[in-house]
Amino acid sequence: MSLRKMRELSVLRKFDLTPNMLRVILTGDDLKDFPEGQESGYVKLLFVSGEDKPIMRTYTIRQFDAASSELTLDFVVHGVNTNPIVQDEQFGPAISWANNVEIGESITIDGPGPTKLVDRSGDWFFFAGDMTAIPAISANLESLPEDAKGCAVLEILSEADKYPVSAPKAIEIRWVINSEPNQPNTVLLDAVKDVEWLAGAPHVWVASEFDAMRSLRRYFKETFAEKGLTINRGQVYASSYWKMGETDEGNKAAKKRDNEGL
Repeated sequence: MSLRKMRELSVLRKFDLTPNMLRVILTGDDLKDFPEGQESGYVKLLFVSGEDKPIMRTYTIRQFDAASSELTLDFVVHGVNTNPIVQDEQFGPAISWANNVEIGESITIDGPGPTKLVDRSGDWFFFAGDMTAIPAISANLESLPEDAKGCAVLEILSEADKYPVSAPKAIEIRWVINSEPNQPNTVLLDAVKDVEWLAGAPHVWVASEFDAMRSLRRYFKETFAEKGLTINRGQVYASSYWKMGETDEGNKAAKKRDNEGL
């Protein structure tokens, strides 16, 4: 039975994780039947507009504590006037809400949606993503067995955006700075190419801007082929969380066309 439904929640706490990452913790009676173990899945935030339907924006479930009924979401939002990721209108409603919401104010969410966890049967693991993907990658890293090995390449806006990430000891965390992610670039791809592959077949998890995601997916497929490795179902997960110059709806349309073309 699906437990996805509309839930009326309120803001319990909010605070800065980094200069460009804001954490918002929601609570409410509607979380009583919220399922545990949904980290890396998503909820949709509903924002009232002048249109017939509310605007919806999708955000990763970073943490859920059933005992205290606390749902944690992380937003790439702080410093709206200077943060290049949030200049475009696609993140407008969520950015404005997260920056300006007061403790105790309410928000309607729809969820949870399915988890997006890496297949843990890999010989090793390779994660790559920009700041919008760090909450999901963090949840993935925390789900791995203690003896897991591999690498996570995390793109951030500034040196100050580095913050402690919990991961198995043999998972290397590499930070790469890209202060202009809304301009065409290969920053994340170049950093990924610098990672030395380990023995065996990795399981790959990638999420980022649409064009960056496609480049990364192509790189991993080509590298698998070069090394004589077969890509089995679920071995390479790649998704876009946003697309330059497009609204959230535009990104979803691009993802649909991309999936149909695979």
